[in-house]
Amino acid sequence: MVKYLITYSGMGHPDPAEMEAARAAFGEWLASAGDAVVDPGAPVSYIGAVAAGTPTAAPEFSGYTIIEAETEEDVRSILSTHPFVARGGTLQINQSL
Repeated sequence: MVKYLITYSGMGHPDPAEMEAARAAFGEWLASAGDAVVDPGAPVSYIGAVAAGTPTAAPEFSGYTIIEAETEEDVRSILSTHPFVARGGTLQINQSL
């Protein structure tokens, strides 16, 4: 099994009126993804960088999830029903080496 870091980009957090529906949809997706989700993650906010010189440009993402799967195709299948995508966001797939 390979671990994949999924990062969320392309849209902000839902407004308060949409938050409850977004949480419910995420909970349903988590239940359907089952044991593949190692860490459901959390929203994140960029606060800075540490570098020995000029830091590289900060990646733009607003949350993460860690998934474990056999193949990239399996990860894509799991993510195909993710509610963040349905709301217009993008999920970036990063494979651990």
